[in-house]
Amino acid sequence: MTVFKALGDATRVEIVALLAEAREPVCACDIEGHFELAQATVSHHLKILREAGVLASERRGTWIFYSLEPTALDRLNEFATLLDR
Repeated sequence: MTVFKALGDATRVEIVALLAEAREPVCACDIEGHFELAQATVSHHLKILREAGVLASERRGTWIFYSLEPTALDRLNEFATLLDR
């Protein structure tokens, strides 16, 4: 899935915004707490973002922590700059 398709869903955009404000990786359980969605639904959105290269994930024991993938955001910023011209 492309980055643009991955960001074509409002929930996934909210997840990206949430992680953009975080100073460190965020536990999946904390991400789930921000949404009134089933755990499986949030996990599905996280998987799509991870597979599109938008998110990085790191397992710590039984928990998975997510952060933004800097290279994906750089590519999006470059694209947005091109659109502004």
